[in-house]
Amino acid sequence: MAEDVVCSGFFRAAEGAKLSCLDKFQDSGGVQFILGNLVEAPYNLFAAILQPTLWLNWSDPQAMMRFIYYGASTELFFVLLLALLILTGVAMRRRELMWSIVRGLEWLGNGVGRLFAWAGLIMVLQQIIIVFMQRIFTRPDISIGFGIPLQFDISWFAEELKLFNALVVCLCVSYTFVQGGHVRVDLFYAGAKFRTKKIVDMFGALFFMIPFAVVTWLYGWFFMWRHLVTPNPSASDRLELLLRKARVLKWNVETIGFSPNGFNGYFIFKILLCLFCAMVILQAIAVFYRSWCEFKEGPDSEGKYLDKDTLGEGEEAYEGTH
Repeated sequence: MAEDVVCSGFFRAAEGAKLSCLDKFQDSGGVQFILGNLVEAPYNLFAAILQPTLWLNWSDPQAMMRFIYYGASTELFFVLLLALLILTGVAMRRRELMWSIVRGLEWLGNGVGRLFAWAGLIMVLQQIIIVFMQRIFTRPDISIGFGIPLQFDISWFAEELKLFNALVVCLCVSYTFVQGGHVRVDLFYAGAKFRTKKIVDMFGALFFMIPFAVVTWLYGWFFMWRHLVTPNPSASDRLELLLRKARVLKWNVETIGFSPNGFNGYFIFKILLCLFCAMVILQAIAVFYRSWCEFKEGPDSEGKYLDKDTLGEGEEAYEGTH
């Protein structure tokens, strides 16, 4: 048992020892696990910053495996959690800082969303071209460009439509949230008092949005890398096992389609899954910070600095969608 093992060293076990004292403390219970990892977070952060070649030098297979492991690791989670706790504590004392963070995060969500929302128009136009080329001109393929054109079978372009749909879903999620475009059930929320609504919003961001996105990231990260490299990494693999796998590590980007001539860039969907999680986490922080500021400042601050699209004078783009 861990209680019977003599620890040596605080952050890392001393040479010849099996267990550091901090690891032993973390193994002694759930609360100790959280506190121990928060204490260890600054050490892990500075270790990563001071030794970038250990995880950024991708010419070294072991460095690449470390990057894969730490991208969805307990260590990274607690580094980010500690940074968020410190930032939140400071911002709660300086509300203008919190409003600045809200404006920055909502600007990012709006900017990315407004850009990739054009994928919806491209998807419609491409579908029209496919119908014309297939039904009217009876062409088996489509060529785009001059000289050496981009030429694929029509089935490739037909399956590629799913990529445009994925771009809208994954990268416009924060934009839609800022604009109030997500469908919501307001049976109890609509009749609640202003500050009650803000409490509900903070609770939802903290206990629903962030946990959902974090869990999806933890599995989506390794799911993405399983389609980019071989041997396949797994969410259950320990660092030692991944470092052993690094001996035969090589790129193996998935280029297999559902049909012989179909779209072959399905690895992009796995990347978009991770980007989706990142966008949701950032938006959850923005929701929590905005709700806190509005809770403290009262009803007059509702919608403060909110950058909503309009269809004209006094008309919101998403009016009536929820």
